[in-house]
Amino acid sequence: MSRPSSAGPSANKPCGKQQHAPSPAAAPTAAATISAAGPGSSALPAAAISGPGGGGGGGGGGPVSPQHHELTSLFECPVCFDYVLPPILQCQAGHLVCNQCRQKLSCCPTCRGSLTPSIRNLAMEKVASAVLFPCKYATTGCSLTLHHTEKPEHEDICEYRPYSCPCPGASCKWQGSLEAVMSHLMHAHKSITTLQGEDIVFLATDINLPGAVDWVMMQSCFGHHFMLVLEKQEKYEGHQQFFAIVLLIGTRKQAENFAYRLELNGNRRRLTWEATPRSIHDGVAAAIMNSDCLVFDTAIAHLFADNGNLGINVTISTCCP
Repeated sequence: MSRPSSAGPSANKPCGKQQHAPSPAAAPTAAATISAAGPGSSALPAAAISGPGGGGGGGGGGPVSPQHHELTSLFECPVCFDYVLPPILQCQAGHLVCNQCRQKLSCCPTCRGSLTPSIRNLAMEKVASAVLFPCKYATTGCSLTLHHTEKPEHEDICEYRPYSCPCPGASCKWQGSLEAVMSHLMHAHKSITTLQGEDIVFLATDINLPGAVDWVMMQSCFGHHFMLVLEKQEKYEGHQQFFAIVLLIGTRKQAENFAYRLELNGNRRRLTWEATPRSIHDGVAAAIMNSDCLVFDTAIAHLFADNGNLGINVTISTCCP
């Protein structure tokens, strides 16, 4: 499904949207008009192995001893330098390679010997079960060490993993630290309008545009930045749905400190959605997949629209501790 692209002098199009400056507000709330167009062997130091039960208690922080580092280095994959975790397979000469890389190789990357038949290294698996491995994002700040069974799940949600550009769509492939997200948006997505205040009006224009369309703007309040997204999708032929959500440019823990309310008003009708904002770590797609956002169809949109333009009142508030 194609997304329409924006056009015009100096148009910036990484998100596939174009935003216009807000018109003078007659009401106490701010208003923005958003026009859519639409990531060998080695001795094992005994002191480096955790004690009974030490490997499965969730992770820990603190400095890693040289002995522990020496031990975990024995599990490093020679291809990707991540850790070789159970089930651990070796080549006929005893060299290890992680399962993910093994699937892409035709021979051992160390000795060029055959990787078949698969040989299980049960001794190294027992050692791995007694060791706490550092998170793969240790170099960007994560201090956790984890049992190998906990490591993959943690890394999927680790707050220190690179953040992807939060703009919906697949056009922007940028990734970076959380601190760099706003700088990226300001420089690469200059067309996104930003409004200040706890209460604003998000006015999306041309909601009757065909195909999949995104409307995006930023709201700044309480010392944080929030991304407002309205996305139109055609779930099946002839049936279109709108999804509206607020994302925090921050971590999941920070997002728990806020609440947002989206409200459609008009023709003596009112439609309201209240929720905790999602972190940009989760993204828009996950919220839409779980319907964890304001969802309405074209018929509802037309009840509240004015000449093809839809206004959504957006209120951000802080949660009581």
